[in-house]
Amino acid sequence: MTDTLKGRVLVYSIVGCPHCLKAKSTLKDLGLSYTDVSVDAYDDSVRQSVKNRTGKQTVPQIFFNAVHIGGNDDLQQLIADKDKWQEAVDNVRNNEPPSDAPQLPDPSLAKPSNSGDIEFTCELDECASLVRDLKASGLIKDHRKGLLTSHKNSFIGKEFVDWIVKTKQVDRQRAVEMGQSILQKGFGHQLSGKSDDVVFKDDSEVYRLIEDDPSAALNAGIVSECEPRPASALSEDLRKLILSIYNDHLSKDGKAVDYKAIGTDPKFEKYVKATGELSRVDIQSATREEKLAFFINVYNALVIHATVKRGPPVNIWQRYKFFNYTSYVIGGHLYSLQDIENGVLRSNRRGVGALSRQFGSGDPRLNIMLEKHEPLIHFALVCGAKSCPPIKTYSAEGIYDQLKVAAEAFLESSDGCQVILDKRQVKLSSILKWYREDFGSNNKEVVQWVYDHLGDGEKKTNMKKLLDENNFRVEFMNYDWGLNSK
Repeated sequence: MTDTLKGRVLVYSIVGCPHCLKAKSTLKDLGLSYTDVSVDAYDDSVRQSVKNRTGKQTVPQIFFNAVHIGGNDDLQQLIADKDKWQEAVDNVRNNEPPSDAPQLPDPSLAKPSNSGDIEFTCELDECASLVRDLKASGLIKDHRKGLLTSHKNSFIGKEFVDWIVKTKQVDRQRAVEMGQSILQKGFGHQLSGKSDDVVFKDDSEVYRLIEDDPSAALNAGIVSECEPRPASALSEDLRKLILSIYNDHLSKDGKAVDYKAIGTDPKFEKYVKATGELSRVDIQSATREEKLAFFINVYNALVIHATVKRGPPVNIWQRYKFFNYTSYVIGGHLYSLQDIENGVLRSNRRGVGALSRQFGSGDPRLNIMLEKHEPLIHFALVCGAKSCPPIKTYSAEGIYDQLKVAAEAFLESSDGCQVILDKRQVKLSSILKWYREDFGSNNKEVVQWVYDHLGDGEKKTNMKKLLDENNFRVEFMNYDWGLNSK
């Protein structure tokens, strides 16, 4: 039975946040009605107002009338204290919200809603019909080059030109131009020489359609016939869709995800089909900000996609395979999770335990990587905190502010950073040890970086004292690899 309240319980949350679901499930089980404000459904000014009022970047943030309860952990601690809990309940049961209580957001601040039901409509690429005809022509088959090399599902340049001249009634020069358009539009590539060559030749050169490349990528064989969309817009749509699916199958207590159920969800089938757009996306011409947003969104979506299709890794060897071999074809090249993180976003640095840089000399993906590494990405690619940052999908516009929010939210949690003043001790997430070179050359520099990215509060004040006295020790906490699957 739900309590009749004169006042209001207000929960600020976001889609896909397990801690938000846990808090709301607890309130419901206790019979307390609440108003849910999903901050990601509103203009950024709503998120900023929550931060201004609470001093926190994380969600959930819970209010009983004007009284700020805090996050889910704070709510559970309050419930455990029967006297304080009863006082809080009596407040909203018997009193209307005072004038200084947080108000519901103005509806005019709401973003356009798609409820996760994103439609991937497109303009057909003019080259798509040519590719369809090529696939039906009989030209695509296995071709041997020399004694040892066999190119499966490929076609010969000269044979393509002969076919075009005969069937399209054009001269050979025009036929070569049509072959080159297949390469330039990202539908195919040359199999010898540089992998990013875009010169089609009327000779014995061998070519292959991207969809026919032998690959274990999760979007292998799926190629969109649409005109390529801007990379950042595509990644935002993919991330929003997979996050909506994830949220639909997150347990009420926020503790587990039913990945098997996701695999049978029609919306997941739509997502898988949409990943075909990645294979031809133009990422090389993107700005640094667009690359950051694109690859962070794609990385996070790929993790969920792989967990649905292959299951979560449960030991060290499975984690190694998961991060090194889980991949998408992006812009005609294969990118694993490690390629995205260490190759692109960390500007081709060595990964954890790796002996060499992610991309070797001559790798065409070197043209895609960021010119300078971005340490803030570590707090957007993982969410090991007890509270989640209030941004789940990243956009090129304002990307640095969004990443700073994610970092501050992670470091605000006890999983990210702890300062024990009387023991002169700073405890940090193992993430800051594994990727130490991204944050500083020694422990003091790492702690200084953390201090610079902490939000104002007691933790930052205490860390400042330790830094000023230069007399503290650093300990890195064990990382919890626990699974969240049912």
